[in-house]
Amino acid sequence: QVQLVESGGGLVQPGGSLRLSCAASGNIASINAMGWYRQAPGKQRELVATTSGGSTNYADSVKGRFTISRDNAKNTVYLQMNSLKPEDTAVYYCNTQAVVFAPYRYLEVWGQGTLVTVSA
Repeated sequence: QVQLVESGGGLVQPGGSLRLSCAASGNIASINAMGWYRQAPGKQRELVATTSGGSTNYADSVKGRFTISRDNAKNTVYLQMNSLKPEDTAVYYCNTQAVVFAPYRYLEVWGQGTLVTVSA
């Protein structure tokens, strides 16, 4: 019913920038929220940033460095990552909370993940 396609991951040097994209498709009635999570090796998956109803929130570790934004017409969410640090290295996952048609219901969907590596 809903698919998320992520892109933009890769290798970047400390202090550099990357922009991640996540596009949602399917029989979507509405998207209530979209967000980014990440999981580093040996660690729990953690929230990075979310956006819902024009509001945003961020993990303390990324405040001032990362910015989440949405293009509602394209059902796409972005994560602009600046001043990247080695500890930002992780697989980044897109998440959406959506209402779909036929049958009309709520779904939570995860993207496939995109690897971000911050290293000199």
